[in-house]
Amino acid sequence: MAHLLCTPIIASFAMILLSLGLAKSQKAPSYTFMKNAVESPAVSFYDYIIVGGGTAGCPLAATLSRNARVLLLERGGSPYGNQNISNLVGFAHTLADNSPNSAAQQFVSEDGVPNARARVLGGGSCLNAGFYTRASMKYVQNAGWNQALVNESYRWVEETVAFEPLVQQWQSALRDGLIEVGVGPYNGFNLDHIYGTKIGGSIFDKHGNRHTAADLLRHANPAHLTVLLHARVTKLLFRLRGRPRPLAHGVLYRDSAGKLHKAYINKGSKNEIMLSAGAIGSPQILMLSGVGPRRHLKSMGIPVVLDQPMVGTGMSDNPMNALYVPSPIPVEVSLIQVVGITRFGTYIEGASGSNFAGAPASNVDDKLQRESVFLPKIYQLSIGASERLTSEAVASAEEPRNNSTELAFRGGFILEKIIGPLSKGDLKLKNTNPDDNPSIRFNYFKEPKDLRRCVAGLKTIEKVIQSKAFSKFTYPFLSIESLLNMTISFPVNNIPRHDNDSKSLEQYCRDTVMTIWHYHGGCQVGRVVDLDYRVMGVDALRVVDGSTFINSPGTNPQATVMMLGRYMGIKILNER
Repeated sequence: MAHLLCTPIIASFAMILLSLGLAKSQKAPSYTFMKNAVESPAVSFYDYIIVGGGTAGCPLAATLSRNARVLLLERGGSPYGNQNISNLVGFAHTLADNSPNSAAQQFVSEDGVPNARARVLGGGSCLNAGFYTRASMKYVQNAGWNQALVNESYRWVEETVAFEPLVQQWQSALRDGLIEVGVGPYNGFNLDHIYGTKIGGSIFDKHGNRHTAADLLRHANPAHLTVLLHARVTKLLFRLRGRPRPLAHGVLYRDSAGKLHKAYINKGSKNEIMLSAGAIGSPQILMLSGVGPRRHLKSMGIPVVLDQPMVGTGMSDNPMNALYVPSPIPVEVSLIQVVGITRFGTYIEGASGSNFAGAPASNVDDKLQRESVFLPKIYQLSIGASERLTSEAVASAEEPRNNSTELAFRGGFILEKIIGPLSKGDLKLKNTNPDDNPSIRFNYFKEPKDLRRCVAGLKTIEKVIQSKAFSKFTYPFLSIESLLNMTISFPVNNIPRHDNDSKSLEQYCRDTVMTIWHYHGGCQVGRVVDLDYRVMGVDALRVVDGSTFINSPGTNPQATVMMLGRYMGIKILNER
């Protein structure tokens, strides 16, 4: 999911939040332009049609609607009125919902790592851990973006969704520990991507209310925008006859009742269709529409509109590895707030929970609360991935769970994820059903440099755990090897464990890899789209989302994906 943009293991902490009542309900906006697709006409016409109302699609639609008629098609529902999305306290429940219309559609990559993609207006910003930070200046330069317009677009986003988090004792100790072990300088609260340790922004406000990309639709011109929910695009329509190259001129979509609708762009050289369906959805829709590798499309029985062998290539996911650190004293509940940006290409972050084995609250299901005692297992069990995990992996976690004490599950995770990454995979269709997940392989640590960075990151985490600043949150009798062994037992993926996992950090990286939901690629600039995000070889079609990224921007991509939607909206309007 642009995005999903949160560490999956951190989903466990949200279970504790259920009993804390930290957040107040957020008032839903009154969007007169938003309706269910069942209410839409059989045929309609617009200047711009945007497929995907996610992290990029919402700001793109809001911007284009100022001077043009825009249709935004979102396959999921509204985040508003859903307390699991709106409030921090319901974070894990959003991931736990595996119903057909849930906001999180789960999948397991071919690497054996459970994952999820967003299916809701606002995209991954409705599901993630909320960390907000910009891309580096070097990233902006390499992307060929206009720095002034980038800064203006970031500010536009931040006025609505970015806040300074309240940093308490555990996160403060992590911050001080990072500085003590040399991840400096300390840059305070800062939204920029710069070397050292800083406190980043958050899309959760002081009341624990989540502010998503859907909130950016407040800036739309309601007279020019139509947002259709539960509108599942089946394919793009192309005009081929008498043309030197295909012209995208419409889309087919089904409503929740299964009825088929058609939407076309109005006549005019500036009118376009834009894919903003994310790193999984955009290449998938291109292939289903006949734009992709000829051999693969023909094997699926899809008529070839354009042989584009690069569609679905360059898929990457920033690998994440973590160490669980039990604490002898209570710690606050926190998601990602502090980050150490190292010069060797690793980002160090953390999240904590408070008295994880406490008595169940009266308003929380007893079984759910008992499961939350074994925090590291919660991610897999709560999001319904347990049936996809090997029975051996789940069984291996039962012993430490059964032998756990209250103190053993009071602490947090310190995690590292690597820049880039350099390792790439691919995406292919499993079938022609647009509702099904395609086959995705990320090839974690295929490139040796990625593995070296992971090892360097874990060594930095070890130093932080042993630092004076972090000492009150550690047991002196628990060695680093003990913590490694403890974390190895958690069933975080389907990858077999090895006897030397706690002895070899290289093996530990490979065997305990998790997603951080920052997957990208599939429609990359220079391969599938040009520098203006136009699909090469096709007229009137662009892709504007994280599928165009070669590397993941900053320590978290959501700020840059939202910025890109605004940035391209302004550029496209200027072209008119």
